[in-house]
Amino acid sequence: MNKQFSALNKIFDSKQSFVITTHVNPDGDAIGSEVALALMLKNKGKKVTIVNQSETPDHLLFLTKLFPVRAYSSKYNNLILECDCFCVVDTNSPKRFSAMADVVAKSEALKICIDHHLEQEAFADLYVIDTDVPATCELLYKIFQSRTSHVITKPIAEALYTGIMTDTASFRFPKTDSETHRIVADLFMYGIDQYKLYQQVYESGPINKLWLLGKALESIQIHHNGKVAAMILPRQIFKETKTTEADVDNFTSYVLSIKNVVVGLVFVELQDGVKVSFRSKGNISVNNLAKQFSGGGHKNASGARLKNISFDDAIKKVLSATASYV
Repeated sequence: MNKQFSALNKIFDSKQSFVITTHVNPDGDAIGSEVALALMLKNKGKKVTIVNQSETPDHLLFLTKLFPVRAYSSKYNNLILECDCFCVVDTNSPKRFSAMADVVAKSEALKICIDHHLEQEAFADLYVIDTDVPATCELLYKIFQSRTSHVITKPIAEALYTGIMTDTASFRFPKTDSETHRIVADLFMYGIDQYKLYQQVYESGPINKLWLLGKALESIQIHHNGKVAAMILPRQIFKETKTTEADVDNFTSYVLSIKNVVVGLVFVELQDGVKVSFRSKGNISVNNLAKQFSGGGHKNASGARLKNISFDDAIKKVLSATASYV
């Protein structure tokens, strides 16, 4: 990655104004990556704005106190058109920031992509992608360490740690290795309070989220001789519990916790379609499964959004396609 790191650092040093974005419905790694990168650039005297298609979930709002995150509207179009560099983190597909895709395509800004997902799409001038790291925040740590001057501060370390912690499911996912732990050990040297960060993400939610979890657990179905578990979340459940799609974050761990289950699915009915989260154990590539529905991600963790289909039909089609994987 040395060649990409060198090219990226030249951009960071030479450009003066940056707009940063990430995927729709951002998670801890997405917001953490944006905030860490924005803080680094701001500390170097650059003009930086974070603009996202989606609002920041409540459990990640503490990160926006380190650096503000704006929700996209057309009033930011001129900012995107006039900036020197447009940065996309934690996704490599324009479909995942589609509200901004048209104006980004028209912008003459240099476009860079920093990510760890598979199968990039063509839209950027520079791609810095490492599919072996468990989180984009880990990749950003390596980028920061490659710079000639020291750039990590306590707020940056907090943002990076949050991203690594959440995208590894608290250091449980397969790609979490000794290097990840060494990086986290170094982040500790900046005085971060890992327990406080964990509380902010996982222990600060409203009781409504527990009501949602209760109904979500009751909805789990077992398929394909006990090898597939599916959590079914129609829109009515969110109305009953006064919750949102963002409150489903991390529910995928429950469908994979069942004995003999090797593929877990979470179906969420949206106003304009169906969101499906795919998880698997071992060598089962749910990324390939997600690709059948215009999705993607990682080998063991992927997602897709289905349009112009009923909730029931989406469930039937995905479950049918899953059969060949188990």
